[in-house]
Amino acid sequence: MNILKINNLHTIAEDDHNQKILKGLNIEINEGEVHVIMGPNGSGKSTLANTILNSPRYIVTDGTIELSGEDITNLSTDKIAKKGVFMSFQTPEEIPGVSLAQFLKSTKTSITGQKPNLYQFTKEVDKYMKELNMKYETVNRDFNVGFSGGEKKKNEILQMLLLNPKLAILDETDSGLDVDAINTVSKGINLYKNEHNAVLIITHSTKILKNLKVDKVHILVDGKIVETKGSSLAKEIEENGYSKYIK
Repeated sequence: MNILKINNLHTIAEDDHNQKILKGLNIEINEGEVHVIMGPNGSGKSTLANTILNSPRYIVTDGTIELSGEDITNLSTDKIAKKGVFMSFQTPEEIPGVSLAQFLKSTKTSITGQKPNLYQFTKEVDKYMKELNMKYETVNRDFNVGFSGGEKKKNEILQMLLLNPKLAILDETDSGLDVDAINTVSKGINLYKNEHNAVLIITHSTKILKNLKVDKVHILVDGKIVETKGSSLAKEIEENGYSKYIK
């Protein structure tokens, strides 16, 4: 069954209607699959991620986005999140005055519609923080304030594990990380991954893929997917770049 199905998606920039970004993009991701999108800078990778969550920065002019058979193209971002879509950011935001613990509880409550059992939730947070090599005292710090780049990215993966969405979109979660942090992020993805959910990874690097079972790699150029193959395609790009796909 499809978790995500995108058909003939066209988008323009909200602040420049003449700027066409996605130009007829098609992709299907089934339950239990890990898909990777790679492509040169400016090809539309982050636009795709943000459009799935209906960011106001982009306007869909044609096409549809379906989640488990339901058209979510025009739903608000909060409703899409509650349907089961999670996205990690290239540059996670800092929220002074709100602790990580407060943020996690509030987010869990918003997504599920009910407050989590405090004992069980604390136990679950502790378990995942240990798996991600995060110091537990981090939960009392302001959300991402003073966090290193690696800590911020691990925090994104922690949220994904706690929210357990249908579809996790990871937009360059590996950027700027050292080898140990990349391995930890990969570990978190494997902890999350099961036969009923799906992962869409947007990346420039193959390092995060080395410990993952990748089903398909897509090459995105100038707003369209121009090639789709198995995991070997990522290695091909690492060795030869995108020149053969750029006209």
